[in-house]
Amino acid sequence: MKISKKNAVVVRKALDSWEEEGALSAEQHQQLLQNMQVQSFDWRRLARYSFLAALVSLLIAITSLFTDTELLEKLSALFRFDASVRMVNAAILATLSYIWAFRRRIRYPDKRYSNEAILFIGVLLTACSLWQLGVWLDNGSGRVSKLLIMGAVLYGVIGWFSRSGLVWWFALLSLGSAFGAETGYMSGWGAYWLGMSYPIRFIAFGLVLIAAAFMLKPALVKRGLERVSLVMGLLYLFIALWILSIFGNYSDLDRWNNVRQIELLHWSLLFGIAAATAIWLGLKQDDGVLRGFGLTFLGINLYSRFFELFWDSMPKVIFFVVLGISLWALGHYAEKIWQLGRQPQDVTD
Repeated sequence: MKISKKNAVVVRKALDSWEEEGALSAEQHQQLLQNMQVQSFDWRRLARYSFLAALVSLLIAITSLFTDTELLEKLSALFRFDASVRMVNAAILATLSYIWAFRRRIRYPDKRYSNEAILFIGVLLTACSLWQLGVWLDNGSGRVSKLLIMGAVLYGVIGWFSRSGLVWWFALLSLGSAFGAETGYMSGWGAYWLGMSYPIRFIAFGLVLIAAAFMLKPALVKRGLERVSLVMGLLYLFIALWILSIFGNYSDLDRWNNVRQIELLHWSLLFGIAAATAIWLGLKQDDGVLRGFGLTFLGINLYSRFFELFWDSMPKVIFFVVLGISLWALGHYAEKIWQLGRQPQDVTD
């Protein structure tokens, strides 16, 4: 069994501890150690970070391309194609990327990161194709939600059959963007739709996504997509709650500036209740994702209120002293909880 140096230290400590406790004999201890092969270098981690860096570089290159007007003009002069031709070309390249990725998944299932990188290239090419489709069919209405829904469907189908959490993430991102764009279009691009601002809309959207993640959990687990679905739903929910706790259901900044802080308290309480509920469910179901989101956003809620209430009224020296002391106390309390029931031979650190 090949394991990294870091994991080897943990395994050795565990085996030594079990031998001291009598759970393993000396022969079993030695036999298990002999079956362990320590990798001198973590090539898997290097591969993951290398592909991640490559994809980030690709994104930066594409972003830089659209900001470089001179280069865009030269490329436009070189490739004088209509939007329809550009759309078809991008669609063909995207299809070839997906076919390549699917074939590699069958032939080289262990090469996870390179397969995901190829799928990501297909995702970008699909986005380019949809963008050119929008340019080609643009009638001035500004209803981009149709393109986003198409993207969500395409990414969803590909992510489902490829069992790719990355592509599935883009599907849910496109779906959320389509929801925001469509409700914005239906409201005439006003601040409210059915009396709801954007944060309230996305609270509802996040709750629906979370409910779907739980209801469809057996099917999602089989495809390896349950974590991504839950995480995206929680992100939509808690980010919307955070924004709502700061700005309330107001669309006019002038009105918001004149609002007293106490008038936004109920949104902060709602934010806190949602975070506490996530923590409770996470503890009850032993779900690290729910527990982590609840703890993280509960802290964000508390410190957001701290900044709102005391940033202007408190001297900055005292402000940061209080902030530092509170963070120190939080770390001290977390350390005490971590130490509860811990034995000297434990290897959790």
